[in-house]
Amino acid sequence: MAMFGANLVASAAITIATYNVENYLVADRLVDGVYRDAYPKPEAEKTALRQVIERIAPDILTVQEMGTQPFLDELQRDLKKEGADYPYAVLLEAADPDRHVAVLSKVPFKQTLPHAAVPVLLFGKKDRVKRGVLEVTFATDEGDLTLFVVHLKSKRTEREDDPEGVKQRQEEAEAVRDLVLKRFPDPAKARFMICGDWNDTRNSKPVKTLQKRGQTVLGEIVRAVDSRGETWTHAYFREDSYSRIDYFLVSPLLKPFVRGGHGQIGDGPGVPDASDHRPVWVTLNLDAVK
Repeated sequence: MAMFGANLVASAAITIATYNVENYLVADRLVDGVYRDAYPKPEAEKTALRQVIERIAPDILTVQEMGTQPFLDELQRDLKKEGADYPYAVLLEAADPDRHVAVLSKVPFKQTLPHAAVPVLLFGKKDRVKRGVLEVTFATDEGDLTLFVVHLKSKRTEREDDPEGVKQRQEEAEAVRDLVLKRFPDPAKARFMICGDWNDTRNSKPVKTLQKRGQTVLGEIVRAVDSRGETWTHAYFREDSYSRIDYFLVSPLLKPFVRGGHGQIGDGPGVPDASDHRPVWVTLNLDAVK
């Protein structure tokens, strides 16, 4: 039996999901074939999103592309109305004023550390990881479990000297990796996960960077598949292309706790309507290893 906090006892397993909820905020967007300026996420998409979350029923939900605090409050409130209560919530306000990472949880946090100003050197100037790093820790009777929630630079080109944001994404990946190693200098003795939208594919340099520094291995990416054995998590409909860019990395000490040795990718009702990303989740058997 795994215990969270002082009084709350949960089952021996805990499910953690990561989900890019695609612009849960006011943004310029195409709605019913019409381009609209400063328009909120359509209600049909919100309804589909809640349907997906409620079907997965994660104990801990990490999200990317969440708007400001009122938008997170809205999602939390609407989920509760439909019977999915996530009483614990935290949102990170970093350099990006519009898109944030956040966590909704059914179990209390032991600690939250918002790393809003993780330093990077971009194009010869001091800068910071655009969406920061949200660190949350939960107490279990197997020891503390820490999540690092990230959303790395997208491939949308913003500079002619950095096509597809490759340089910025790489610098951000190095900064996130170094932050994790500062928090856990010996990953082999720690229980942590790095999760979120990394905006790059499995063999890319940023994704490899998050897995090790020199001879020090931070962890391993959890294999994840949908009900048909497919592995993609993001659809770029304009080019009719599909790729995996959303991940869970588990530290070596935590790896044996992953149920079945793999995670899952959502492909059920509502998934195509809720977001251009598909949710990924992992279940940990916290009493599987003593």
